[in-house]
Parts: sequence; C-alpha cells; structure tokens
Amino acid sequence: MDQGELVTSAPLAARLDAPSGPLFFPVTAYGPDGAVDPDTCRLHVRRGVEAGAAAVFACCGTGEFHALTPEEFDACVRAAVEAAEGRVPVVAGVGYGTALAVRYARLAASAGADGLLAMPPYLVRAGQEGLLRHYREVAGATSLPVIVYQRDNAVLTPGTVVGLARTDGIIGLKDGLGDLDLMQRTVSAVRAEEPGDFLYFNGLPTAELTQPAYRGLGITLYSSAVFCFAPEIALACHTAFRTGDEATANRLIDGFYRPFAELRAKGHGYAVSLVKAGVRMRGLDVGEVRPPLHEPAGDHVKQLAQLIERGHALLEEGM
Repeated sequence: MDQGELVTSAPLAARLDAPSGPLFFPVTAYGPDGAVDPDTCRLHVRRGVEAGAAAVFACCGTGEFHALTPEEFDACVRAAVEAAEGRVPVVAGVGYGTALAVRYARLAASAGADGLLAMPPYLVRAGQEGLLRHYREVAGATSLPVIVYQRDNAVLTPGTVVGLARTDGIIGLKDGLGDLDLMQRTVSAVRAEEPGDFLYFNGLPTAELTQPAYRGLGITLYSSAVFCFAPEIALACHTAFRTGDEATANRLIDGFYRPFAELRAKGHGYAVSLVKAGVRMRGLDVGEVRPPLHEPAGDHVKQLAQLIERGHALLEEGM
C-alpha cells in the first residue's frame, strides 16, 4: 500500500473520533420471500442517518453478516452507501477466513464503503502471529481503513494490538470481550509504544450499559443496536454521556438499558433477533432473522414493547 492510498484512512478516523451521535448498526431487511430487500435496507439506513447517526456500520453483527451471500452483501452495502448519501461514513463488515475476508473487503470497496470492520476469523482459534497476519492481509487488500473487532475466538494481546496500530490502514480496535483489565493494558501499551490516533470502540451488546466503565478508560466510541429501534432513547443517552449528564444517563441505564440487557439474555441470538423485532414494532417490516438465529418468544416481544414505552416515558421525565 503506497502513501497515496493511506490518505483515505485519515478522514474516516477523524469523522469517527468526534461523533455527534451514536454509531448505527442497522439490521438487514428481508422481504416476504426471504430475499434481501434493498429498498427497505435503504429506508432503514436513511431514517437512522436522519435521526442523528454519526456513522453506519452495514452488514456487521446486527446486520447478520454471517447469513449473507457475497452478492447479498454487495447489494446491502450499496444500499447503505446510497442511503447515507455521503452525510456520514459507511463501514462494512468483513469476515470468515483470510481469502473470503479479502473478497468481502474488495466488494465493500467497489460498493463505495468508507471503511471495514474486520470480524473474527471463522471457527478457528488462531495464535497471535496468525491473527496479526490475517488482519494485515485484510488491510492490504484495499485502500479502505480497517477496524479490528476483538471478541470470541479473536482475543488479542496488547503486543498484538501494538502490531495492528503499526500496520498501514488499520485505524482502531472494537472490543466485544469486556475484559477491562486487558483493555487498560492494551490502551497503555499502544500509547507508550505507538502513540498516534488509534481508535477504540466499546463493542459489547447493549454497549450503553457498560459505556460508563469504558469512558473511564478514555474510550468514548461505542456501537448502538438500540438506535435501530429506539433512536430517540439512544441519542438521549449518547448526549448524556457526551455532556456529562450523569442523572439522565443513570436514569436511562437503570430504567431501560439494564432491563433490556436482562431481556436480551433470555435467548440465544437475541442481540440480533430482539433488535429486529423492535424495528418491526416501530413500523418498518424488515422481516425475520435467518437461521440459525430464531425469532424471540411472544412474551419477550411484549416485554420489549413495554420497555420501549418505558424508555420514552423516562425521556419525558427529563424534560
């Protein structure tokens, strides 16, 4: 990768580093026949951008990347780019083994994405040397800047993250593990050995619940799945974090986010299927999740409806 290509990473890093709103991880919409519905995908993304999203992360975990064919992935990323209209950056998920991750990276670049979120390699539990090589090959495949997603079978040592920070095109680390001791050591190591503008993201499910702890490490960026179906609540919480309004943040965490996280924990895959149910509840038919995920139980959907109502009531209390 030459120096001319490297300049493309700076604008994305700068745009992500000072977001005015939550980072939006849209669901992927399917039509009645089960096929990807690009029109509804565009509408979902457009509504999110207009509601105040600072960036769109398309075809990632909430967007069921695992369930999409390369052709569907291409269509969904293009739909997100078209809906965003350049108002906010669009980052596309990539994953599986190195060869497929590179293929998806190139598809995302061709579709007009502004960056990539590199999810863990499929199935294997690789050593640090192999993981570093994998992410470097993904970063070298296009000129798009890459954020590495740490979770599940891709847990990185501080030294490996220093290696990522030294790699052209890799601009950040998203943490879906939740080991704050490891994150503190990682932030410290990168700061000491490779000072610069390396970004960190809280990538835990329902990240708002743990964001006060991550802010203590200096990590202010986080993904918001709640923004998919309750953008007003997510935006109010993001504003509270950004402005130091602890009363509002605590009210929303205690009354909405903690109960939502407890409801999410009642079913495997609810981090996606419950979110998708919430989007449908708000009037946009995005279809059901694809196997191997399953739809939430009916009583859990009713509880979600009550929680959304409660969340809006909490917003009213603060006015």
